[in-house]
Amino acid sequence: MAANQTVKIKGDELNFSQFSSVVFEKTPVALDDEAIKRMQASRDFVERLIQNRETVYGITTGFGQLCNRFIDPGQASRLQHHLIQSHACGTGEPLPEPVVRGMMLLRINALAKGYSGIRPSTVQALVTLLNREVYPVIPSQGSLGASGDLVPLAHMCLPLLGRGEVMHQGKRKPASDVLKEIGLTPLKLEAKEGLAFINGTQMMCSLGALAVMEAKKLLLAADIIACMTLEALEGIPHAFHPRLQQVRGQSGQMVTADNLRKLLQGSECISKPGEKRVQDAYSLRCIPQVHGASKDAFHYVEEIVLREMNAATDNPLLFADEEEVVSGGNFHGQPLALALDFLTMAMAEIANISERRTERLVNPQLSGLPPFLVPNGGLNSGYMIFQYVAASLVSENKTLSHPASVDSIPSSGNQEDHVSMGAISARKCRQVIENTRKVLAIEYLCAAQALEFQSKKPGRSTRLAYDLLRQSVPPLEEDREGYREIEWADHLIQSGQLTSLIQSRIGLKV
Repeated sequence: MAANQTVKIKGDELNFSQFSSVVFEKTPVALDDEAIKRMQASRDFVERLIQNRETVYGITTGFGQLCNRFIDPGQASRLQHHLIQSHACGTGEPLPEPVVRGMMLLRINALAKGYSGIRPSTVQALVTLLNREVYPVIPSQGSLGASGDLVPLAHMCLPLLGRGEVMHQGKRKPASDVLKEIGLTPLKLEAKEGLAFINGTQMMCSLGALAVMEAKKLLLAADIIACMTLEALEGIPHAFHPRLQQVRGQSGQMVTADNLRKLLQGSECISKPGEKRVQDAYSLRCIPQVHGASKDAFHYVEEIVLREMNAATDNPLLFADEEEVVSGGNFHGQPLALALDFLTMAMAEIANISERRTERLVNPQLSGLPPFLVPNGGLNSGYMIFQYVAASLVSENKTLSHPASVDSIPSSGNQEDHVSMGAISARKCRQVIENTRKVLAIEYLCAAQALEFQSKKPGRSTRLAYDLLRQSVPPLEEDREGYREIEWADHLIQSGQLTSLIQSRIGLKV
């Protein structure tokens, strides 16, 4: 997206490119005119409901198990303020800035759909915070994933009331001080507005959107790095034959095999069946099947997350054109919970097979290369302990891959008797993706080092990947601190430098 371009918030057209632009490039946002009209119509409907003293959940009643308690319209504003203050009770480390920016953007987008009964001016206050780079301090723990992310979203809007804390210009400050600094008056919430802010899935969806974008890079990087390993071990790419993939018909498998064939073009390091061995081990031979299955899972999750980014997720929803209020459960995080548990497992498998390839590189009984890829082994340990680190991360991933979505604990006096635990799914997914990236970074380092002992020329694309790493990580001739190497290889993957370098030349697909 072009620099200084504003993202128009319409409620139903937000995409990953815009999300990335706002979250990482801090592109400003603005409410679309039609969205403002829809929000105002919805707000006018709320006012009519109040004037008629109708019983409507969250507007003239209490919340959760207290939904049968009628609240006098004169107490409507006080009710909404109490809601925010009572729900702002999270714990744990604060969410990182990109997650918070994503939450703010997604909540603005959901409210812009015009079904929440909130005043446009109230939504605009959240827009102002986002554009002025004032980020609420939001604890990472406390959400059950239904009724949405109540606790983190309460912390998100608390500063609009002049309460809580924010991050501003790199410092943690009282929200009241920063509001004065930027000229924003604390809000006085009206009927339904507090509920409109906190009933939703925006924390888990922000984490999910970030996970999807990161996973896409890793799936491409895994194909590139796996081909470097295959060359270093003089593997047999005949297993990637297109006919073999077609007769199974799994799309991710076919895409992966096509990527691998492109990456290995021009390589002199590969072998034919029977030349070195009849077949490779599964971690080499089954790259299309394993990486491909994770790609298929990725596409399913990507679709679920994109839909949720543009969803109305609060309760009740107001359909002003039909003069109808519908109480339901759009806040329930089960679609995201299941999807993000799935993505967690899919990315853990990318790490699993990567670690097995690393073991084949460093183990002389499997590789035929110098022990642990270093001259003068014994005096030098080489990349021995790098495999330990990869194994540790893979083992941690296995623990984190237990699905959070199969759990539920009743809450709110058993009124909310099935919850999604989707926020936990999202947080675990983020950690597994970070671990997986580091496992791939370790394989990247080991594959590049193994190629030092290969007398034949690698393919053009894998050579580019090798040269990129060698700009900052020289070949290993004797032992040195390894953490800096891992950090640099990790950076090349996370920044997208590795994938964009190859992608621009041969057009890999996920």
